[in-house]
Amino acid sequence: SKMLELNFPKYEFRIKNEGDKLLIYDRCRRKYVALTSEEWVRQNMVEFLIQEKHYPSALMSNEITVEINQMKKRCDTIVYDVNCQPFVIIEYKAPEVPITQKVFDQIASYNLKLNVPILIVSNGLTHYCCRIDYAQRRYIFFKEIPDYSIFKQYKNEQ
Repeated sequence: SKMLELNFPKYEFRIKNEGDKLLIYDRCRRKYVALTSEEWVRQNMVEFLIQEKHYPSALMSNEITVEINQMKKRCDTIVYDVNCQPFVIIEYKAPEVPITQKVFDQIASYNLKLNVPILIVSNGLTHYCCRIDYAQRRYIFFKEIPDYSIFKQYKNEQ
């Protein structure tokens, strides 16, 4: 089965067949999960952040329900800061789902309530990364997904 070419470098993944299902090994969850097109985006993004952008894999979690400010939210991927506070929230769409302004606004408005400083949205082909400016209630876009090291300057507003 040929998974779609995404806008990422090429990574090696552990993929196996189980019955008629294709599974991919998720290093964050430490188990095999169903290989859907959205999961393919997630696994590539996680490798990209760890290998190219120096995100610490120990601070990343997939498919986590967080409660922040009395709000429960199921997050596709979370990157925590060193104090174990959610710092970056990453939302995925399947590659065939275009990330329009509307999709982005929907995700961003939800995350405004979570007070996480950085938001990444990707369908594997197009990636958006912004800092959320809570004082001004606006997003400030990065030209590309920044290296983890630059985040030291952004404090969690919680």
